[in-house]
Amino acid sequence: MNPYKAEPPLGGSRAHIMSIFPSLVPSEQRVAQFCLDSPESVATMSVADLVAATGTSPATIVRACKRMGFDGFQHLRQVLLRDLGAAARDNADQEGWGATGTPGTPEHLISGIFSRASHDIRGALASLDFESFGAAVDAVRSAKRLLVVANGASLAPAKSLALRFLGSGVICEAPDDVVSQHITAKLLGPDDVCIAISDSGLNGFTLGGARIALEKGATVIGVTSYARSTLAEISTHALVAGAEFHYWQDQLPIGNIVQMLVLSALHAGVTGDSPEVDQARSAVFEEVLHIIGEEPEPPAV
Repeated sequence: MNPYKAEPPLGGSRAHIMSIFPSLVPSEQRVAQFCLDSPESVATMSVADLVAATGTSPATIVRACKRMGFDGFQHLRQVLLRDLGAAARDNADQEGWGATGTPGTPEHLISGIFSRASHDIRGALASLDFESFGAAVDAVRSAKRLLVVANGASLAPAKSLALRFLGSGVICEAPDDVVSQHITAKLLGPDDVCIAISDSGLNGFTLGGARIALEKGATVIGVTSYARSTLAEISTHALVAGAEFHYWQDQLPIGNIVQMLVLSALHAGVTGDSPEVDQARSAVFEEVLHIIGEEPEPPAV
């Protein structure tokens, strides 16, 4: 495997390949796309068969496998066979049962969306480097100042993360506009952390804030779906997950699901088992009750 990744977890080969896909050259993408479209075929093919199916060369097959993070073609086949077997077992368990748990009942639209999401979430960690996640948690814990930058569809997860940190007593800034983001990034220093969130890893405004933070010596934690995106490449610690959700062709606005889960895990890792956090949450709860006009109940005697 490549040096920065462990083997994809069970069911995660598809998500892993998709996280690498944009960085492949066109001939390598043909190989990767065939793996995504016809994993059953690839799992039983020889290199010569895959060459004929993709119109490439043996060297391209080997290079594509390496670029996708596998030791070689046989390793790719083994992982695909493993995941196909796991998928077959899952399908056998669910065969004949509809959304309501009744045999033969058609699946409702919303049930289908949730089914696909839950299936893909299980494989989303295929592209996440757990060592980078641990390093990111440590960096945020020790940060003197914490800035979150994001734009477009990634802004909502960023604002949610900032609010959760504030609710836990961790001072966190998440400006809405690009100018404020870049100005705040310029005020960071070596003891500070910037969390940059961009699903594609290519948002120029977010990359600008991340680069400014790096120039000032701050640690940058990049949250993106693609392992070889610009954001992943420039980040001190890259948290990569969620590319599988972009394979859906019905344009459902669900790409932030995995982002939210990764950020929630980051928040939990930073704030877990802390007496100071418990005190801060209690103070926040009392303030919320005050805002809505309710008084907290006195403690039990």
